Parts: sequence; C-alpha cells; structure tokens
Amino acid sequence: MPIYNAPTKDLQFVLHDLLKVSEQNIEGYEDLDREFTGAVLEEAGKVATEVLHPLNVVGDKEGCVLENGVVRTPNGFKAAFEQMKEGGWTAMDCDPEYGGQGLPYVMNSAAQEPFVSANMAFNMYQGLTHGAYSAIHAHGTDEQKQKYLPKMVTCEWTGTMNLTEPHCGTDLGLMRTKAAPQADGSYKISGQKIFISAGDHDMADNIIHLVLAKIEGGPEGIKGVSLFIVPKFMVNEDGSLGDRNGVSVGSIEEKMGIHGNSTCVMNYDEATGYLLGTEHKGMRAMFTMMNEARIGVGLQGYAQAESAYQNAVAYANDRLQGRAVTGAENPDGPADPLIVHPDIRRNLMDQKSFVEGARAFTLWGANLIDRAHRNGDKEADGLISLMTPVIKGFQTDKGFEYAVAAQQVYGGHGYIEEWGMSQYARDARIAMIYEGANGVQALDLVGRKLAQDGGKHVMAFFEMIKNFIKENEGNEALKADFLEPLKAASKDLQAAGMYFMQNGMKNPNHALAGSYDFMHMMGHVCFGLMWAKMAKAAMEALEGGASDTAFYETKIATGKYYMARQLPATGMHLARINTGADTVMALDAANF
Repeated sequence: MPIYNAPTKDLQFVLHDLLKVSEQNIEGYEDLDREFTGAVLEEAGKVATEVLHPLNVVGDKEGCVLENGVVRTPNGFKAAFEQMKEGGWTAMDCDPEYGGQGLPYVMNSAAQEPFVSANMAFNMYQGLTHGAYSAIHAHGTDEQKQKYLPKMVTCEWTGTMNLTEPHCGTDLGLMRTKAAPQADGSYKISGQKIFISAGDHDMADNIIHLVLAKIEGGPEGIKGVSLFIVPKFMVNEDGSLGDRNGVSVGSIEEKMGIHGNSTCVMNYDEATGYLLGTEHKGMRAMFTMMNEARIGVGLQGYAQAESAYQNAVAYANDRLQGRAVTGAENPDGPADPLIVHPDIRRNLMDQKSFVEGARAFTLWGANLIDRAHRNGDKEADGLISLMTPVIKGFQTDKGFEYAVAAQQVYGGHGYIEEWGMSQYARDARIAMIYEGANGVQALDLVGRKLAQDGGKHVMAFFEMIKNFIKENEGNEALKADFLEPLKAASKDLQAAGMYFMQNGMKNPNHALAGSYDFMHMMGHVCFGLMWAKMAKAAMEALEGGASDTAFYETKIATGKYYMARQLPATGMHLARINTGADTVMALDAANF
C-alpha cells in the first residue's frame, strides 16, 4: 500500500517565509497567522492521510458503476464525502452570504493540496462543484444565487461543467447542443455532452449542471454559445426538490485513470435550463469556471508528483541493490540502499525540486487571485491571466513526467500494480488533457496572453525579475547560485519573445511552432524566480536563528540543484524556437 503524509511544514514555509501572507494588506489575510494556518493545514493533512488516502486504491480498483440510471461511487466514498462536508472543507473560500467561510483563495488552495495528493479522483467531486459555484456567483441573478449556492457551498448539491461534445472539444463553435426558448423564460436543452467529470453520482441530493448550448436563431460559431443552469432535479419555490429533469447518463467513460471519478456521457432531452449570464456570452461565464479549474489542474499536476515522490523516497531508502561506487555504506547488509547511487539521487532531486517549486508557484498564483479579487488589483489580475496557462500546462506536463520518474525508482516493481505506483502516473496523465489540452495552453500563452493589454503583463513579469535581481545583487550568498542563473534564463525568455515579434508577424507559424517550448521555458523561469525567492527566505530564517536549520539548509540545497540542473533547459528551448516553423511544417499531410 502506498504511503502519503501531508507536507504541512513546506506549505507553511511557502505561506509565511515566502509569501508572508499575514503581512499582506489584503482583506482576510490579517487572520492568516502561523498558528491559524498551521491548525487548518494539520487538520487537512489528517483528513487526507486517514480518510481519503486509504480510498485512493479502492477508487482505482472498483471505479464507478451505472445501475438503473444512477451512478454508484466506490465503497467508502459516500461516507468520506459526508466527513468532508461536515468538516466545512467544501466551503472554505466561499461567500459567507451563502454559508461559506470567506477565507482567502490562497488558504483554500493550500488546504486542497493534501486532498488532491491523497485522492485526486475523489477530490474532483467538490472541485467541480466549486467551479460551478464560482460561475453562478459571478454571473447569476440574485434569485439564482439564493436558489443554488447555499446547497452547493455545503456540497449537498454538487456541480459540473458541460462543454465537450463527441465531435468538438477545443473548437466549441462546432457544438450542436440546442436551447429552445420557452414562454416562461426557461429553455429546453437538447444534445449530448461527453467527458463530464462527476456527471452523476450517489453522494449528493442534486447535481447542478452548467451546460453550453446554442440558442436557436443565434449567431454562428462561438459567438452564438450561451451557458445554462440545468439541475438534475427541478428545484421548487420553497427550495425542495421536484421532478427529475430531462437529463440522464448515457454511460460512464472507461478511462486510463481517475477511476473513482464518474466521467459520464450526459444526454439532454428537452431538459429545462435557465440562462446564466447574457445570451450568446456563454464562454465569458464559462471561463470563470475554466480559469479557476486550470489553476486547480496545475495543482493536481504537482500534487500527484508529490505523492509519487514520497513513495519513491521511501523505496529508495529501503530497497537494497548494489554497492556505492565510493565504498559500502551499509557494510553489515548484503547491499546498499538504492539512495546511495548518483542516478537515483538525480531522479529524486528532479522530483523534489519540481514539486517544491510548483507548490510555491501555485500558491503565489493563488495570492495574485486574492489581490485581484479582494483588492481590485488590475495588475495582479493581468499577471495571473498570463500565468494561468503556464501553471496548468507546464506543471501538468512535468507532474506526469515526475510521477513516471518516481515509478522508475522502483524498477520492475513500479510496473506491478500491487505497489501502487502506476496509479499516480495514470491519474496524473489526464491533467495534461482536460481543462484545455496543454498544446492549447501554449497557443493561448503565445497567441493571446503575451500581447494582452499591449504586452503590459509580460513586461511587468520581466521587470519583477529584474528588480529582484537588482535588489539582491549585493547578496553574495544568492548571487552565483541563484541570481546569475535567473538572469541568464530570463534573457533566454526575452530572446524568445523577441524572435516571435520579429518573425511571427511575417509568418504566424514561426511563433506557434515554438509555443510549446515557450510555455516550458516560461515555466522554468517562473520556477527559477520562486527558487531564488525561497532561497532568500531560507537564508533569512537561518540568519534569524531558526531552530529547524536542517529544513532551511535542505531548501537552499534543493534550490541550488534546480538552478544548476533544471533551469539551463531554457537554452535548449530557445534553440528550438529559433529554428522557426520550416522544419515543423516541411511535410505534406500525406507524408506523415
């Protein structure tokens, strides 16, 4: 059975040593002192380890079953969901007006990580609900908010997002689901949606589907798409549940991973729906969900790698194989543990430096969301808009890569199901695909986000790096190991942007052929900035007489590894980008 222990100490380091949340002038942050956040995270870790993690393998083996039109979740899921609801974990950052706790988004993100690491498939039920809640909260009428949100905050009712159809995923302008206006102001929704996570299950009294559809007679393509609230059961005036709506499960998708989550084919047969937001502006409302979901998926990427890494470390310390080339380190045993070997160390350091960098980057992004939403900070809003495809795309690519790397530490045992390592790789794989496949994230970054507001936000990012380096140039402890590598990587990123500007206007393919490399390059630079900041924070803690010297010294050593062994990848990505599109586009379609 795999192990999992919540990295509470590291989460606390990011919140307090790096972000210094309790010192920030943001509404609600004044309550985020070490004692409070520590208590919340300790309890979240306890729930994750004791309640959710034991069900991870159960969900993987049992999956979900469709019986008589109802989806049955794996054994233990329903009771665990009740514990999550009773503990208030589904309501942490929700609006108090509808029963939420009103905590900052950064605190919710920190608490969610252990849940995702412990049982990603399970946590998706509440994660999708939170996204649907946010869309209704942002775009719904007062009546819609009062009707749906209190029950969604508590997860008595859960939520979904319905975008994809059998013939269209990314190109939603091709969708065929129709919405016919009715005399009472409602609509009749007809069509089929696929890949609907948490589409149906037995853990909530009602499911509130948010469905993209085209109103008859509306504009063609994406400009004619609207968003609708379609409840599984109709909701009466007094809030009680009425008749079953015209929505049903066609089947449960058979997937590579996340078996514990019910990914459904949903059929809408003149189901009653209610317009959410404005006619033909459905994508604007849906993107409230999708942008939040993309940050959450970026978290999933590194949270799965964290679980896999913990198990790989344990195995590397226990498994005896060969002798250290410099002499036996376990002379009383038949062999030395795997962890003595440099290539195993390299593998584990790759994983560790990624996970800790990703944790910092994700919570830094969550802090930007709080600044944008709670303080009305437009610069923060623009910066997180720029970073969202990087958080999602880079972290899920690398999260899968390092889940596989953790599996590799086990050798042949990693390929055997009883050790549990394949589940991390299989579960992590979906994160690269859903909420916008990573190639689309790269196109969004290069095709839209770099030029957003005249390139203001990417220039602000470069200025942020430049200012950090300048402010700390007198810090000799940081200079060689952190500041100089960060400066070099930032120059690579700027050079790539310059290439796009000089060549992309003449031939857009020159920019788009390099978009995936640019997303990864930007991810590395963001991690480089995070690691430089974390190293500074760790050094300051040591200078201040911190008692846990080993923790802070380990943090600095891990950061040095990333800067020396991972950050130089920006040079490789720049070299690829500079070759343009000619070799990429050279073949005719018939010659592939």
